[in-house]
Amino acid sequence: MKTGIHPKYEKIQVTCSCGSTFETRTASPAKSLHIEVCSSCHPFYTGKQKVMDTAGRIDKFNQRYGNKSATKPAAKAAARS
Repeated sequence: MKTGIHPKYEKIQVTCSCGSTFETRTASPAKSLHIEVCSSCHPFYTGKQKVMDTAGRIDKFNQRYGNKSATKPAAKAAARS
């Protein structure tokens, strides 16, 4: 390897918005890095992710639109008679 062409790879302090901090290495000249989400607070890693209630969404759809489609054929049949 050639000498003097590679950037310095130094330690950096990373701080999350949840307050968690850890140390990593980077070629960036900054001494600290602030992030919004880390493995300590992200729902995927903590196991606290919100599960979508698909059955509730289907019921809501049927309440909203299911009755309308059922009444239209009956109204058309009455209009034809």
